[in-house]
Amino acid sequence: MRVLAVGIAALDVISRVERFPLEDEEMRALARRQVRGGNATNTLVVLSQLGHRGAWAGTLAEDGESRIILADLEHHGIDVCHVVRYPEGQTPTSYICLSRATGSRTIVHYRDLPEYRAEDFDRIDLDEFGWIHFEGRAPEETRRMLDRLQAVRGAPRCSLEVEKPRAGIETLFQGPEVLLFSRAYARSQGVDDARRFLLAQQRSSSARYVFAAWGDQGAYALERGGEVVFAPAWPVQEVVDTVAAGDVFNAAVIDGLARGRATADVLHYACRLAGESCAREGLAGLGGGERGRDA
Repeated sequence: MRVLAVGIAALDVISRVERFPLEDEEMRALARRQVRGGNATNTLVVLSQLGHRGAWAGTLAEDGESRIILADLEHHGIDVCHVVRYPEGQTPTSYICLSRATGSRTIVHYRDLPEYRAEDFDRIDLDEFGWIHFEGRAPEETRRMLDRLQAVRGAPRCSLEVEKPRAGIETLFQGPEVLLFSRAYARSQGVDDARRFLLAQQRSSSARYVFAAWGDQGAYALERGGEVVFAPAWPVQEVVDTVAAGDVFNAAVIDGLARGRATADVLHYACRLAGESCAREGLAGLGGGERGRDA
């Protein structure tokens, strides 16, 4: 399947430390690496390893960071012909502190670049794609993209990631077939009961499927007309890297639904793949056993 993802790419500068530093403390890092990151492109890279063909619609500056990002996407076979380049501004950068003691991460993100615009999206031939995945960003622009998608006869399937609260984000819940929520977003709405949260979100949206990743407490899903299903977090002997676990979960959901799996099976599969990603550094080679099955 050919998948288009609309969202951001970033350069991740990751420092592994023994534990998180205290305020005003100086600490030596155990290791440092510099890699391409960003929710949309992480999801595409995982999908490419699961046998799908990906394309990214986003923005980059004309700088050295963008060259690193583009080289990595090319390595994974991701089509970048829909990327918009800006001669001014800077490619987004995330400075990530990764604790060896807990496996958790703290991110400081810097962005000085416009979001992808609906007028750029309008130039894309949607007939090329079987699935379109949106990051829940720039709600006004994304709403216009969703409206165009809904107007297309035989439109591709569509998913929306809702990672964090943003002004107007709820206007995007009408249209996508799949809504992918984070626990952080649910908590921002004053809810920490996943079942109650999913039921409320399905009532207020047009989605057929609603998923909620609940971190180390597993994940939940609800298909319209069905019951809330639960899958426990995949057991990991040692948590190594949680940086892109949510992006891996989203990719697994898209892959599982595209293959026609039942909702409960998709949920367990997504938890397994996300858990496996937490036990390793980076995304290379993830999901190799699934590649090519009915893609």
